[in-house]
Amino acid sequence: MSARTSRLGLRTVALGYLAALLVAPVGMVFYRAFEHGFAAAWHAVTTPDALHAFWLTVLMVAIAVPANAVFGVGAALVIVRGRFRGRALLGALIDLPFAVSPVVVGLALILVYGRDGWLGGWLTDHGIRVIFSTPGIALATIFVSLPFVAREVVPVLREIGTDQEQAAHTLGASGWQTFWRVTLPAIRWGLAYGVILTTARALGEFGAVSVVSGKLAGQTQTLTLFVEDRFQSFDLTGAYAAAVVLAALAVAVIGVLTLLDRRRAP
Repeated sequence: MSARTSRLGLRTVALGYLAALLVAPVGMVFYRAFEHGFAAAWHAVTTPDALHAFWLTVLMVAIAVPANAVFGVGAALVIVRGRFRGRALLGALIDLPFAVSPVVVGLALILVYGRDGWLGGWLTDHGIRVIFSTPGIALATIFVSLPFVAREVVPVLREIGTDQEQAAHTLGASGWQTFWRVTLPAIRWGLAYGVILTTARALGEFGAVSVVSGKLAGQTQTLTLFVEDRFQSFDLTGAYAAAVVLAALAVAVIGVLTLLDRRRAP
């Protein structure tokens, strides 16, 4: 078998695999969403409950991404630049959301912040509701998307080393000046990648949010939960149309990532 035939065979297998797992299912979602016309799909995603689910999802992204960006950069600096016992443990804890099921995360949040949880009684006595409300959804979203910025920034920090930072200190720059003028510009691509991955994870989160939200239509229902609710209610047009919105958001995130790759390339 020639090398050219082998390459063509591998490409065919790869493309067929992607078509079976991605292109065909997503194509069917788009087809079913617009099966009864664009007007029906548009009406399904512009109902009050659908719009609330969309804007709640956007709000969760707006909360989780900045929070995890700040934490991720700080954690990466501590892991790479810090010199203390327990750095390996910190790295393992940051990776915890990769290993723990989102459903378990939701249950853990209920054990801590629920009415009968460790902090739930005190919070309830002070009129603060976390579980089955927006704060609980935000905590779940932050938790599941926690590692991405840190894991993208850590290798960049290791690659750039400390020479430029030490030179800045030698010239009299303060710690904040060194960070803003030397470190942050050097890690900007890693930070950008981490932010994009965090955005994608926050948009698609279902398991943990499903547990802590209560799934109240028009109140604590994100777009992923809205898709499930419409599907279980046999509103297939609404479910598929909302899924198309999620798919469009995902494509937009991938598009931004592709543009960053092109700008980063020398």
